[in-house]
Amino acid sequence: MIREALNQWDFVWLAYGVAGIALALLIVWAWRAMTSAEARRDAARRR
Repeated sequence: MIREALNQWDFVWLAYGVAGIALALLIVWAWRAMTSAEARRDAARRR
């Protein structure tokens, strides 16, 4: 069954979901980059 009138809230919730997933991935990526940079810094200091 196809609805004639589209509900904009479907698109709003989808956009929030996509943004939330992207934000979570960005946080994980930044955290991993930070920890690897700290490990490289510590290794350079030990030399």
